[in-house]
Amino acid sequence: MLALYFDKTLSIKNVPVPEPGPGEALIKMRMAGICNTDIEITRGYMGFRGILGHEFVGQVEACDQPEWLGKRVVGEINLSCGACEFCRRGLGRHCPNRRVLGILQKDGAMAEYLTLNIENLHAVPDALPDDRAVFTEPLAAACEIAEQVHLLPGMKTLVIGDGKLGLLIVQVLNLYGCDVTLLGRHTSKLALAERWGISTQQSAEALESNYDLVVEASGAPGAFPLAVEKTRPRGTLVLK
Repeated sequence: MLALYFDKTLSIKNVPVPEPGPGEALIKMRMAGICNTDIEITRGYMGFRGILGHEFVGQVEACDQPEWLGKRVVGEINLSCGACEFCRRGLGRHCPNRRVLGILQKDGAMAEYLTLNIENLHAVPDALPDDRAVFTEPLAAACEIAEQVHLLPGMKTLVIGDGKLGLLIVQVLNLYGCDVTLLGRHTSKLALAERWGISTQQSAEALESNYDLVVEASGAPGAFPLAVEKTRPRGTLVLK
């Protein structure tokens, strides 16, 4: 099969189709997304060598659970050990021994096929097209904030970073009724947020320093101290 392979440089390689082990599914790729993490990997992040990609929609072609055969699926990217303290507490996403699809010790989705644990799969509803379903993984990262923080209507919230993840986060927070401001640098992206009824700002100096919740979604070197500065005393800071 053809795959986008990274080993200090990017190349298209012909590699063997992976064979699913017990509890795994062989998935034929329908669509894969490009995340900023993929770009950072090509700059040396995580020291990853292998097939890139962790945002995908595919179709199950083989597995040892027949009810999954033929299903269109997306998947969770963390493959936990299942035995450590974190896994026993239901925190497998933070397992210190985990592998991560297309990021850490596990070939990813930018290929004709991939394998993934069946327990990581989620069936895609028929009404949801591939070009929307492919956003499931980054959207899940945005929705996770609602699991971590008790969101309240009117909560004064600042999101730093107007990339894909930042734009998804402001939409989620807006649905919860938060009073959201997006800080970014790109006029076209900020205009998109404004169409959704979200306040935007390009100048950090123009912002107050009393936000109930600050979400840092840019990854920029100076963003963390800025996020701390803008969070009110006893407020909440989330790093994405």
